[in-house]
Amino acid sequence: MRTVRDPQIKFGEVDIAAIELDLKSRDDIPPILRGLQYIYTTPELREAVFKILARVIPSRNGPGLTNEQRHQKADRRLGRPGMEQWKILVLGTLRLGLNTNYDRVHELANQHDTIRQMLGHGGWEDKTTYNLQTIKDNLCLFTHEILDEINQLVIKAGHKLVKKNVPKDGPTGLQTKKTKPRGSAKSLRARCDSFVVETNVHHPTDIHLLLDAIRKTIEECARLSRSYQLMGWRQYSFNIRQFKKQYHIVRNLTHSTSKDKQKKRTRKEERRKEYFKYVIMAETYHMRVESNLEQLQKLALSPMELLLLREYMGYAKKLMGQIIRRVLMNETIPHHEKIFSIFQPHTEWISKGKAGVPVELGLRVNIIEDHHRFILHHQVMRRQTDDKVAVKIVEETKKRFPDLAVVSWDKGAHSQQNQLDLKELLDLVVLPKKGGLTEAERQRESSPEFKLLRRQHSAVESAINALEVHGLDQCPDHGIHGFERYVALAVVAKNIHRLGTVLRDQEKERQRRKRGPYKKAA
Repeated sequence: MRTVRDPQIKFGEVDIAAIELDLKSRDDIPPILRGLQYIYTTPELREAVFKILARVIPSRNGPGLTNEQRHQKADRRLGRPGMEQWKILVLGTLRLGLNTNYDRVHELANQHDTIRQMLGHGGWEDKTTYNLQTIKDNLCLFTHEILDEINQLVIKAGHKLVKKNVPKDGPTGLQTKKTKPRGSAKSLRARCDSFVVETNVHHPTDIHLLLDAIRKTIEECARLSRSYQLMGWRQYSFNIRQFKKQYHIVRNLTHSTSKDKQKKRTRKEERRKEYFKYVIMAETYHMRVESNLEQLQKLALSPMELLLLREYMGYAKKLMGQIIRRVLMNETIPHHEKIFSIFQPHTEWISKGKAGVPVELGLRVNIIEDHHRFILHHQVMRRQTDDKVAVKIVEETKKRFPDLAVVSWDKGAHSQQNQLDLKELLDLVVLPKKGGLTEAERQRESSPEFKLLRRQHSAVESAINALEVHGLDQCPDHGIHGFERYVALAVVAKNIHRLGTVLRDQEKERQRRKRGPYKKAA
């Protein structure tokens, strides 16, 4: 049984609208809670957000269910009471907004008084606590589609707030009397750029990845064998240790730096011999697992139970072949064939040519930020570059926010086709061209409004830095779905934080006007 938020206030519980937050605090918690408080206390916004949160339901679980039934959503009217979806949103926003882990979220949910009031708990007499695993399981119920819908509502609420103080001739600070960016005061001007969100992986070498693959293959096969009383893996821990010893021998073998050709030839032969021994050991364990796999298949195990084992075996086989090709056959492995993680297979090797950061392991994420500093939309890029997604992200953003009129990029998004397609979608395309310019292109890029918005484009780096500080420096969640969920939740948390900051600044301004200006001492 699930409810988004219990409307009945309990004895000792503080109404969320009555929670007092410190406007002078420089910590990240008060702005996040102020944004959440505004969502809850605005009837139309709360109703829309709660309608979306009602879809955050776990899958069915229990004995006697088929695989198809296990992928179906549970009935929210049946079963024992689960965590309210409002609480899931609060804890998820705090996890990404504070760039913290589940352990700190667990501590805050049980000990932080203001956060407990936002979760709907009373004072000292309310002894309700949360288990760590309960928080983990519930925060994983979000999907990036649900979070994207919540994000749109948060942004539209933020736009209503920031546009109240906008003068009729447009926002101040973004135009001059001589130069006005194209579009009305209600239109949105945005800037688009991409950055890399790293995955939680070690530096990939084929010998280390093979160690991971064989280790997980042996552990999974031993687990299944123990569950179904099969023999042969009583000493599986010893087998892993022996294979790891050989890995350390191979890892410590370096190329000879001697000028003596004989010594260099001897060292090369020694390396080839130890690598060959390493691969032979891996192949031996792989063949033993294959024989056990045949026995497990005879027991009529479902394909889902053997899926993980087959996955690790496939990685092990592929890596053994690559090591043989690289070391014994002196072949260069093509980049598209390389594996960078067996646990996060979506990881990419990204070299953007930045000083001090030659290589990043993760995925590119493209964001589009408006001039009110809200993240309008984002896209996880899998084996794509900026020029491949520039048109698509504008099309999707225009569906969500039809007032989008101007977008700026850097040169990485340029292509001739992009220039033509974007002109049909936007009033002004601020996309500088690579290489030489024709006379018409020189006139376009030297126009006052193009130059003004081109200078303002660098502000998107501030948004990227804010996302990295608030969670998107490295993604600890597993799988591509976990990666997409983590990024989407970070964008929602960033926008709620921005919403809370706008509200806090407006409240400070109201207090200042009410108090009047400070008088100098005599």
